[in-house]
Amino acid sequence: MSAVIRLKKFGTKKRPFYRIVVMDSRSPRDGRTIEELGYYHPIAQEGRQISFDTVKAVKWLKAGALPSHTARKIFNRNNIKMNNPELALN
Repeated sequence: MSAVIRLKKFGTKKRPFYRIVVMDSRSPRDGRTIEELGYYHPIAQEGRQISFDTVKAVKWLKAGALPSHTARKIFNRNNIKMNNPELALN
């Protein structure tokens, strides 16, 4: 099983809300998750858009989970750099 870190969509039409989750790569976008890491609310105020557990995220990245393009951007915004082999928080 290969794990991926991606966004799971919630909310209504034109009011999206996403959870940052770890899933099996073969499961559908809104399917069953392995673990929830946090949330991403793109239409909230700037300081309240993103919240996730960095310790859990780094643990999953070290275990080999691949982040989606959007999850990678969210992690880079919060100083979790993917190009660091140790995945240290900068």
